[in-house]
Amino acid sequence: MQSQTIPYTRDLVLIGGGHTHALILRRWATDPLPGTRVTVINPDPRAAYSGMLPGFIAGHYTRDELDIDLVKLAQHAGARLVTGRASGIDRVKHLVQIQGHPAVGYDVLSVDVGITSEMPDLEGFSRHAVPAKPLSAFAGAWSQFAQESGPAEVAVLGGGVAGVELAMAMMHRLRTSGREASVTIIEKNVALSALGDSAARRIRDTLNAQSIRLMEHCTATEIHSDRVVLDSGAVVAAGFVTGAAGARPWGWLARTGLADEAGFIPVDTRLRSRDPLIFAVGDCAEMTASPRPKAGVFAVRQAPVLFRNLRAALSETGGMKPYRPQKDYLKLISLGRKSALAERFGQAFSGPVLWRWKDHIDRKFMDQFDRLTPPSSPALPWPRAGGAGASTGEQPVCGGCGSKIGPRTLQNALGTGQLGDDAAVLQTGSQQQVISTDHLRAFVSDPVVMTRIAAVHALGDIWAMGADPQAALASVILPHQSPELAERQLAEIMQAAQEVMRAAGAEITGGHSTLGAELTIGFTVTGLCTRDPVTLAGARPGDRLILTKPLGSGVIMAAHMQGRAAGADVIAAQAEMMKPQGGAARILARASAMTDVTGFGLAGHLRNICKASGTGARIDTARVPLMDGALTLSEKGIRSTLWPENRAGFDDVPDHPRAALLFDPQTAGGLLAAVPGDADDLCAQLSAKGYAAAVIGEITEEAFQIVTD
Repeated sequence: MQSQTIPYTRDLVLIGGGHTHALILRRWATDPLPGTRVTVINPDPRAAYSGMLPGFIAGHYTRDELDIDLVKLAQHAGARLVTGRASGIDRVKHLVQIQGHPAVGYDVLSVDVGITSEMPDLEGFSRHAVPAKPLSAFAGAWSQFAQESGPAEVAVLGGGVAGVELAMAMMHRLRTSGREASVTIIEKNVALSALGDSAARRIRDTLNAQSIRLMEHCTATEIHSDRVVLDSGAVVAAGFVTGAAGARPWGWLARTGLADEAGFIPVDTRLRSRDPLIFAVGDCAEMTASPRPKAGVFAVRQAPVLFRNLRAALSETGGMKPYRPQKDYLKLISLGRKSALAERFGQAFSGPVLWRWKDHIDRKFMDQFDRLTPPSSPALPWPRAGGAGASTGEQPVCGGCGSKIGPRTLQNALGTGQLGDDAAVLQTGSQQQVISTDHLRAFVSDPVVMTRIAAVHALGDIWAMGADPQAALASVILPHQSPELAERQLAEIMQAAQEVMRAAGAEITGGHSTLGAELTIGFTVTGLCTRDPVTLAGARPGDRLILTKPLGSGVIMAAHMQGRAAGADVIAAQAEMMKPQGGAARILARASAMTDVTGFGLAGHLRNICKASGTGARIDTARVPLMDGALTLSEKGIRSTLWPENRAGFDDVPDHPRAALLFDPQTAGGLLAAVPGDADDLCAQLSAKGYAAAVIGEITEEAFQIVTD
């Protein structure tokens, strides 16, 4: 796990989570270049491994076995992960443009975005077909189709090795699922032309044995939801169509000024483009000195050379190493069932033994990403003061609201038995205004995502009071870095902050910034009340309780810090935390009492309502919405470092994994409202606006007593 030992002075940006970049991150974890801040940009938190895709399609591997978890890998390497699609490079300003995200600055840049088999000129393809590349999107679409029932008709556009391999895998999966299946390969020229005669003949025999139809010298002209129309007028019935022919580079590369006429990025023997600060590897690059086919074996073997050359460019020490690709390589082709064909130097062999060999090679490659060393806290010194171990523990201290001071400690320090409302109410003449402040210790590697979460979190207190956000002050602590890098990072943060605040109706009017040990972002926010504020003290017995967001951000981010959370669940949790609650607050404007669920957990914030209102509450734990992965992690005993303090004092709540999540500290959590009248109608209104709202219980007469079903 990389730690910052000296100020950051250079930005290394990796566009794409391809095989080469994955290997770069794996090695960077154990051999980082001090002073370098690493960013990886990829549209998906997972990167599918091409070598195992046919096996996944055939049903031999699970999706987890297929994918490299980029969230875990980036964390292991001490890198930030931006889950977005790159759309351009400004080589003058040294910026990477990203869809839906502020531009990211670079000093040295590497591109490993692969290729796409999208066919934009083929009528109906974008609506009714799925390109075989990028792999992650294809894998998801196939999983959904494969789980359906009834007869299955599949068409594969392209009779190269990739298309034929996919066709055999699909036929195997469909037949072993008990479905009546037909698979057709459509090739405009001669199929399997990249193979020698012996290998091509063996595979053609396998296609015949599996009743896979191969149509050569014909071209698809139209794609419909249930058929493919050919240039001859013939029709091929197909409910699932994939394109595995005509793989092309991403269109945005042509606008960078780096691409050749075909759209690929030419690179020299050092893997550099015509811009010495920009490298390119994998299928999106064209090796001009020694052209080779687009194959994963070259991407894997480029990794050690790229690693050395990136370090040389960043350190400005010279000594770059040339990449010399082999002239030929072993081709291992899956044959659908657990059998494979091997070809090299024109010789071909096939059988189950070769599949086991291929399986061994693929699993060995993936093992290096599946067996990452979990993050750990620094070793405690000895001797040390008494109680030091108890106060820090072995678990890394959580960020976000998981790092706040516990409720009992806070109450004792303030000398009060009850905490106040979510925001203070200021009376200026006839106008009522609310004000609140919040700041968060970063627990997300991307400062833009962290900023959006922090802004929504701070606005939550204003929305919970039923007020309209008005103005905000920003407070930012940046990790130690050079002025140039601080300017880049602060620009990203402030752009993200302005977007969230303006969308909520507020303006950032000032703030404060400084350098420190770690990233911390906070906001002081004011709001105007058009009616009396909604406080904690209005709940009445019989009011029903509505929660507008699922629980689980605390346990998921705690597991993430330990390297135990699935990357997809981490990204989904972050997306929930970034969802603003202004619309929900307007729907719940007539609530008797309302609060936002944050660091003290659902139970703790409900207790505040009960104490202020002189009531009790009942929670139906089965109806409390949970984030994906939260319950599984709770069942494993994972808890946020704040959880024990949140749990204290709730003796009537049983100990089981679902109930444990009632004490999970939330960051930018949902609104918890006690509402009279038709709560189900309010929930329907919230659901129609996209909120994962649920009625989770009711207010009772038993003062200060909270029970669960």
